[in-house]
Amino acid sequence: MKSYVAGVGLTRFEKPETRQWQYWDMAREAGDAALRDAGITYSEVEQVPVGYCFQPSTAGQRAVYELGLTGVPVYNVSNNCATGSTALMLARQFVEGGVSDCVLALGFEKMKKGSLGSGADGGDFAASPVARHYGIMAARHGFETTPPTAQIFGDAAREHMELYGTTEAQLAAVAAKNHRHSAHNPYAQFQDVYEVDDILAARMVHRPLTKLQCSPTSDGAAAAVVVSERFVQRHGLGDRAVEIAAQAMATDTGESFASGSCIDVVGQPVTREAARQVYERAGTGIEDVDVVELHDCFSINELLTYEALGMCEPGESGKLVESGATTYGGRWVVNPSGGLISKGHPLGATGIAQIAELVWQLRGEAGPRQVDDARTALAHNIGLGGAAVVTLLQAP
Repeated sequence: MKSYVAGVGLTRFEKPETRQWQYWDMAREAGDAALRDAGITYSEVEQVPVGYCFQPSTAGQRAVYELGLTGVPVYNVSNNCATGSTALMLARQFVEGGVSDCVLALGFEKMKKGSLGSGADGGDFAASPVARHYGIMAARHGFETTPPTAQIFGDAAREHMELYGTTEAQLAAVAAKNHRHSAHNPYAQFQDVYEVDDILAARMVHRPLTKLQCSPTSDGAAAAVVVSERFVQRHGLGDRAVEIAAQAMATDTGESFASGSCIDVVGQPVTREAARQVYERAGTGIEDVDVVELHDCFSINELLTYEALGMCEPGESGKLVESGATTYGGRWVVNPSGGLISKGHPLGATGIAQIAELVWQLRGEAGPRQVDDARTALAHNIGLGGAAVVTLLQAP
């Protein structure tokens, strides 16, 4: 069975503590917007997978109760930074498996100021789900006092520079592009435009990554209504519903750890495998894609993802972004929303927010961010520890 995204909704992504709102307030805002966009009421929703990382157990129920008290199943989902796309994947599976005709995927996060920690509960690093990943990093690069996620991605950047000659200016070009794109996104946490020199001159977080190359902590929520083909026909949604043409999740295998490289540990192999499955299932390739929302938690991860998605050969990603191939007027437009670096990164919402941007692009509703003649879109969301979700969307 086919599945479609019939409606999407988003809050503005904001610096934590900007507004005095609770996670259920932002979930209500995004959920109501998605239902309005689909032209339905909450009473038609049959199941609700809800993604978040930093709220207590059953926070999904508390959030969904703001939309209605209908008694439908609510699933609490946590998969690190890939949480939102994991909730979306569950919604798609419910629909394509014939279990439900209408499912609401919801993601939200209310975060604290400052950088993310190691992921260890209560500071016990040995008990952290990502201790193995950081152990690989420490064995090769040591463990410093800088934020651990910036360390592991910064070390991956240094390896890429040593292997392929990638330059700091090429890394900064990713951030400059995404900040430039976000200037036209009213939902983005940051709308300031920076040049490459500005990016390079910003405060160093972990060499070679400066502050403007790192995604911020954010508050925000996103929602998507996923429906069956018969629901689309019954409600006359054929001119608005975007098909989920293919989707896949991959998790770490031995390849992630065998090389001792941070490039592999942060997820390039799992992204490559998820993309391979999607291309195979859809009978298409990256050459057929027009617009991409990918997981640029740090500038280096955008370059690593270019390679994993097949947009260029290994080691050529710095030259690809420098050439203008991944912005307006180029071969693809990557992160027209501003990406995680500039739009923001509320972990539970990020993956669904990528889908919202791409749905607007494929409907021709993205305003000044609109990609000309966008017909096929790809989303990539990754969580360290690890999970990568790749989703291919087709225009109505």
